[in-house]
Amino acid sequence: MCSLRLVLGMVGLVTGGASGLGRATVERLVQQGACAVILDLPSSDGHTLAASLGERCTFAPADVTSEADVRSAVELARQRFGKLDLAVNCAGIAVAVKTYNFKKDVPHSLEDFTRVITVNIAGTFNVIRLAVGEMGKNEPDADGHRGCIINTASVAAYDGQVGQAAYSASKGGIVGMTLPIARDLAPMGIRVVTIAPGQYTHTVQSFLARQVPFPSRLGDPAEFAHLVTSLAENPMINGEVIRLDGAIRMQP
Repeated sequence: MCSLRLVLGMVGLVTGGASGLGRATVERLVQQGACAVILDLPSSDGHTLAASLGERCTFAPADVTSEADVRSAVELARQRFGKLDLAVNCAGIAVAVKTYNFKKDVPHSLEDFTRVITVNIAGTFNVIRLAVGEMGKNEPDADGHRGCIINTASVAAYDGQVGQAAYSASKGGIVGMTLPIARDLAPMGIRVVTIAPGQYTHTVQSFLARQVPFPSRLGDPAEFAHLVTSLAENPMINGEVIRLDGAIRMQP
């Protein structure tokens, strides 16, 4: 017997939740009757956003690469809302640098490469490993379902462009760990799904929009948020990476 779940009543933790895809996800969760914890840097607009969304939203100032910060955010979810059902990893950074600049005779900064890998891969894993500890305490439903993790990769994981070595590697890492973590957590009834969106920065929007087959525009953060709630509600989607990109395939 299929037991579709409802976002209504869920408690979600959203990293990078003060802006962009994360903000849209937080707003939709609250609109759909869920509670949300915004996990973002202390310098973000997280506090203002949480205050604007009311009592079903709160802000946890945190760095995703810090074990202490993420533990505190998970604990805040439990203390404020009583449980944790959903963790959505939207926090991430990017650099655009070629592997070697032959005109300047300068290699890609190893520090920059490592920083992107650390935030995007290790930060995502840090949130997953700590969030599922709390989810494992939930009472299972009829399917044995206790929680759901939704990660954010990128189409760059598959179609990385010039200058995207660090970013593409980091997003490819998120894609690569989706299935093994889903298998790790299956006995506890915790699903793991990754979205690979095609949203891009304003500086390249007009050029990239023309490359999208249909619809011929860039994605809206609200569409990402809609997919998050759909995945949270559908118990059969697990261990999968879903491209959300209008069928674009990036050119070099």
